[in-house]
Order: sequence, then structure tokens, then C-alpha cells
Amino acid sequence: MGVVTHTNELTCSISPSRMFKAMFLDAHNLMPKLMPHTIKSIEKLEGDGGAGTVVQINFSAGPFKYIKHRTDEVDVENHFCKYTLIEGDVLGDNLECITHEVKLDTTCNGGCVCKTTSHFHCKDDAVLNAEEMKAGIEKAEEIHKTIETYLTENSEVYA
Repeated sequence: MGVVTHTNELTCSISPSRMFKAMFLDAHNLMPKLMPHTIKSIEKLEGDGGAGTVVQINFSAGPFKYIKHRTDEVDVENHFCKYTLIEGDVLGDNLECITHEVKLDTTCNGGCVCKTTSHFHCKDDAVLNAEEMKAGIEKAEEIHKTIETYLTENSEVYA
């Protein structure tokens, strides 16, 4: 099984604390509200939100029906979360799983930089489709921008 690693950085004007709460601690409530055209619901299947928690994200429309994530590590104080996409049609025939490590760091203007390292674990000798990987990264960037816009327009949320 081969592993392809991709890193990405996104900067925003929202503090790491607020962004972390929106992205990880309350995403099950926030994301279906912000993106009903994409996310139908997020269901907690196991756990209390910490390591070992499994959630299922059900999509409203599009080529994929659902994905399941397992939380591997959450460090609220240091704004770090590691989670693994363990099931869903987005994995296709080539991927065993995708592990994401996300760290939010404070910028000099009080915003944050979101550093993401993604490890795409390929099945056997499968080759990762670059277009599919790019589409996943673009979707993550869209979600990030949607959260940033919402928090900018609603400064009291997660304050």
C-alpha cells in the first residue's frame, strides 16, 4: 500500500479558537446549516467527540452519498485535529483511507493559518488519480471559505 502526502495552507482573518470550534467541535451542527446544498446531515455514530469518535456525513446531492470519519486526535488548546476518512464512495477503488492532520496557528493580525497534511493511503498497487485528489482539496477549501465568511458576518458566534 503506497501513501501519497499533500500539504496545504489557507490563511483567514478568523482567530484559531473560533475557526477550530466551527471546523471541528460544532461542525455537526454548523455545516448542514451553512451548506445544505452539499451536506444533508452529520450523524455521530460512536464516541463523545474526542479520539475514537466516528461520524457519518450524508451528502445532499452530487456523485457521493456519504463518508465516515474517525477522529484520531483532538487537541483543543493547540488547535490540532487528526482524523481519518475510513468509509464512503469518495474513496473509490484506489484508496484504503485518507488521514488529515489539521493545525490552526495564529497570524500576526489575529487571524489564523490552517495547515493541513493529508495522507492518501492507496490500496495495493493502485495509483492515485490526481484529478480526484484535486477535487477533494478544492472542496475542503470551499468549506473553509464558507466557514470564514459565516464567522466574519457573525462575530458573536464561537466568540
